[in-house]
Amino acid sequence: MKDPTWLRLLLIGVALTFLALFVGLPVVTVFVEAFRNGARAYLDAIKEPETLSAIKLTLLTAGISVPANVVFGIAASWLIAKFRFPGKSFLLTLIDLPFSVSPVIAGLIFVLLLGARGVFGPFIEAHDWHIIFAPPGIILATTFITFPFVAREVLPIMQELGSDEEEQALTLGARGWQILLRVTLPKVRWGVLYGVILCNARAMGEFGAVSVVSGHVRGETNTIPLQVEILYNEYNFSGAFAVASILTIVALLTLVAKKLIELRIRTHKP
Repeated sequence: MKDPTWLRLLLIGVALTFLALFVGLPVVTVFVEAFRNGARAYLDAIKEPETLSAIKLTLLTAGISVPANVVFGIAASWLIAKFRFPGKSFLLTLIDLPFSVSPVIAGLIFVLLLGARGVFGPFIEAHDWHIIFAPPGIILATTFITFPFVAREVLPIMQELGSDEEEQALTLGARGWQILLRVTLPKVRWGVLYGVILCNARAMGEFGAVSVVSGHVRGETNTIPLQVEILYNEYNFSGAFAVASILTIVALLTLVAKKLIELRIRTHKP
C-alpha cells in the first residue's frame, strides 16, 4: 500500500526546507558576502599575497597527502582483502583511528612527538629540521587525518569482487605487481577515484589539526581555512568570504563528482 499523497508531499517539503536552510542558504550567503563589494574587490582579496601563499600551501599539502594516501589506501586494501595474516583486525582499527580521534588531538600528538620539546625534538633540532610550525608538519597532520578515505572506499569493492581473477593471473605466471596493476586496479578504479575526491576535499578544508601544528605564521604556514579565520577575526568579512568561496567551490565540485561516480559505479561493472 502506498503512502498517502499528503504524507509524501509533507516529507518532501520538510526535506527541501532543511536543505534550503542548512545547505542552500549558507552556500548562497558565502557568495553574496564575497561579492558584496563587487567583482574587483573579490579578485583583489584573492590576489592578496598572504591569500595566494595560503592557496599555494593548501595545494602543496593536498598534492602530497592525497597521493600518499592513494598508495597507502590501495596497499592496505589489497593486503586486507587478498591475504590472511595475524593483526588484520588491528590494521583495520588503525585505519579507522583518524575518524575517532579529534583533529585537534591529532595535531597535539604531532607537537608532542616532533615539537622542540617533544619526544624527538632534540634529534630534529640537532639535524636542523623544521617540521612543527612549518609546511612538513602541516603535510604530516593532513596526511594522518585523511588517510582512511581511500582505503575505506577501495576495501569494500575489493572484498566484494573476490580474488578469482587474481588467482587465475597467478596461475598464468603473473607477478604480484603485474596482478595489482593489470587486474586489481582496473576493477577498483572508480572506488579509487571516489576516495581521491573525498580525500582531496578533506585535505584542502582541514582546520583543527593544521591549526595546531601550523603556528599561524602569516604568509608562510597558513592554509586557506586558517586564512579565512584570520581575515574574519580582523573584521575583513568581504575578504574572509572571498577566500571561503574557494573552499565552497571545491565542496560543490566534490559533491558533483561524488554523484557522477556513484552513478557510474551503479551502472558500470568493472
